[in-house]
Amino acid sequence: MKTIIAACSQNLSGSRASIQSTLRTLLAAPWPSQRDIRSWLQLLSVLQWVLSFLLLGTISLLLLIYLVFTSFWPISVLYLAWIIFDWDTPEKGGRRLPCLRRWPVWRHFRDYFPVKLVKTHDLSPSHNYIIGSHPHGILCVGAFCNFITGSTGFGEMFPGIRPFLTTLAGNFRLPVFREYLMSGGLCPVTRRAIGYLLSKNGTGNAVAIVIGGAAESLSCHPGVTTLILKNRKGFVRMALQHGAHLVPSFSFGENDLFRQVVFEEGSWMRSIQHRFQKMMGFAPCIFYGRGLTSVRSWGFLPYARPITTVVGEPVMVPKIEDPSCEMVDMYHKMYVRSLLKLFNENKTKYGLSEADELHIL
Repeated sequence: MKTIIAACSQNLSGSRASIQSTLRTLLAAPWPSQRDIRSWLQLLSVLQWVLSFLLLGTISLLLLIYLVFTSFWPISVLYLAWIIFDWDTPEKGGRRLPCLRRWPVWRHFRDYFPVKLVKTHDLSPSHNYIIGSHPHGILCVGAFCNFITGSTGFGEMFPGIRPFLTTLAGNFRLPVFREYLMSGGLCPVTRRAIGYLLSKNGTGNAVAIVIGGAAESLSCHPGVTTLILKNRKGFVRMALQHGAHLVPSFSFGENDLFRQVVFEEGSWMRSIQHRFQKMMGFAPCIFYGRGLTSVRSWGFLPYARPITTVVGEPVMVPKIEDPSCEMVDMYHKMYVRSLLKLFNENKTKYGLSEADELHIL
């Protein structure tokens, strides 16, 4: 009996020593610093944003289709009825949720790059505005962060101004994704939706339009400052019809976030991209960024490059219900001159050289 007790005591002592040794090892191991934790939060915030824009609509659609063939089919039927009932809401100002703009995750999103907003002139709440956002880039990070989230201080810089950002109308036909877009203040890039914000939603509205669109994204890669703008005049006509002032903005660093395989004009791959763009409204870009685990790995996350969005001086526009082509051309030239001035005055401040020029096609 004494031998058994002694053996048990020895085992208990060994167990205590083993536990103490393990605890000492854990305590001696380096714990994540606050800087590491911030980096992880920033990476996760960007990951959720990329996944939301690339996959949320498709996954939600496939899930609802799957539920039709299960005992949960009433969910799909009820949501379909809701979409039919709510079909025109995106065209009538949407359904923005201020709490989403204040979501803390957007501060981590902003700091990942980081994104900065620069104001050069005041915007009066007694007018409406169309903000031209340049360049398109791959995913319009600068436009989204500055005009949809409140993380860069748009509301404080431009008090009384409600920003909206336009995107493809087809995105608002995707279940769940449409609710996500509307809650942030996005609206379809259609005449009806933009016209509603500029004429039936009071004053103090600023509708941001990424004018270059899908065609511009095909030429997006680091070091390129080419815009598709010369024949894009619909936004000027709308500004004249509603008396909305035109405001140029440029996001320096937007084209540095991804690497893209750019096909030459006239190649068969380029022609496929153009045809797809005409049919679907967006261009199938072959791009890559960094991976989730390492900056040196390949993945679909943007590189951490600083983005500075500079909002320029408004071009005052009169209200003309039926503007002539000559009038549209005149104000389009005024807008282009204002954009070039904005670019040239700020390019050396935010990563470009004095020799860099803005090419407009």
